[in-house]
Amino acid sequence: MTKLTHIDASGEANMVDVGDKGETVRIAVAEAFIRMAPATLDLILKGDAKKGDVIGTARLAGIMAAKQTSSLIPLCHPLMLTKVAVEIREDLALPGLRVEAMAKLTGRTGVEMEALTAVSVACLTIYDMAKAADREMEIGGVRLREKSGGRSGDYKRGDA
Repeated sequence: MTKLTHIDASGEANMVDVGDKGETVRIAVAEAFIRMAPATLDLILKGDAKKGDVIGTARLAGIMAAKQTSSLIPLCHPLMLTKVAVEIREDLALPGLRVEAMAKLTGRTGVEMEALTAVSVACLTIYDMAKAADREMEIGGVRLREKSGGRSGDYKRGDA
């Protein structure tokens, strides 16, 4: 079994020391979805939600969340992200919206948590802005799709 990096020899949770790692370009891509009633999706896509531009606001919230990840997740390092992109697209098969976030930096630790935080908060923002129309929305599928850089090398989901 792989050792948990945030647990020390005595079993205590600790921030990983990345000081001896080399700086590399690191990229992570995460995804999630929010399922909703077709009428709610139509409302969002038409821009008729009471609170305004749902997709634009959710995109901005995701970017802001990625930048605040170390304030939310106790053992995450504060990072100097060089790029965060959040894309939100309709998926009529859900029906709902699919959210993808990419986080990037040149540094000593990965950006998986930043990408995952971005998609999570973007979905939560969509829920908040559209809940007056549909309280049964469902957020799901939050997962890392791929990452590159660092000692552990590249990773890509088998079903991605």
